[in-house]
Amino acid sequence: MRQAPLHTPFTAASTADDVLKGVDLSGREAIVTGGHSRLGREVTRALAAAGAAVTVAARDPERAAAAVDGSPGIRIEQLDLTDPASVDAFAARWIDSGRPLHMLVNNAAVLFGPELRLDARGHELALSTSHLGHFQLTRALLPALRAAGGARVLTVTSGAARIGAIHWDDLNFAGGYHPVTAYAQSKRANVLFTVELDRRYAEEGIRAFAAHPGVIIGPGPHDPARVESYRAQGLVDDNGVTIIDPQAGKKTVEQGAATIVFGAASPLLDGIGGVYLKDNDVAVLDDEQRPITQDSIPADANSAMLDPEDARRLWDVSEQLLA
Repeated sequence: MRQAPLHTPFTAASTADDVLKGVDLSGREAIVTGGHSRLGREVTRALAAAGAAVTVAARDPERAAAAVDGSPGIRIEQLDLTDPASVDAFAARWIDSGRPLHMLVNNAAVLFGPELRLDARGHELALSTSHLGHFQLTRALLPALRAAGGARVLTVTSGAARIGAIHWDDLNFAGGYHPVTAYAQSKRANVLFTVELDRRYAEEGIRAFAAHPGVIIGPGPHDPARVESYRAQGLVDDNGVTIIDPQAGKKTVEQGAATIVFGAASPLLDGIGGVYLKDNDVAVLDDEQRPITQDSIPADANSAMLDPEDARRLWDVSEQLLA
């Protein structure tokens, strides 16, 4: 692991098209979970525009098809990450096709809500969708990733991984639920999964990255129920207009997708892995305690979110939860 910036030519304001300019992905196969909505849709579009054959994995294929509107180079497949049978069926279809898999973008997630939600197995929904489903999917697709002769697994995380913690004795919050705590746990899990995945499979040509895209709420108009919260966080102005300030982590969809496609496809990352990305580069390692303010949303890496012992422990626990 080399958690230190490469000093790439890109900035926080670079877009997905900027990052992929001159990168030819012809002949490459990609899967993007949730690749039809917001960030995922832009990731799908950018990868396909660079020549990749992109499969959008979505719980609702009809909705996904309408969102990508029959764009060339894009397929739609059904996948419910909270349903183990659906994950296994998706992976089996891919393996049976004989296609290699060059890029797996674990992008799908759920918005946290005020009340505890569980999947059919009793797992908290954010952890189930963002981590456990992607954990199962990635492992099931290992034969196709190996067959690529050089593959990447990019898992979308968040700066919330800095403050997240794995609640080893109560992963599903039976003792009391707080939405931000649950969300941060799932995002910490994304990074720890990346660390251990890369450790296990780098020698087989499979490299793993976790990417923080920034804070992206979209151009609006926004849900009236959320505007006051957005204003308190410095994400919208007094008129409810989205504030775009890439250096402060407040980005457009095109800017947010950039770090994701950077991790999935940029040749600048060849030869490294198991790292956390931010602003189209390997993030700085910063172990200082930094408060969240309207003008500052700390999102650099810290040692805790990259801890190799926690990463191994989470892998083992995840296997047990899926057994």
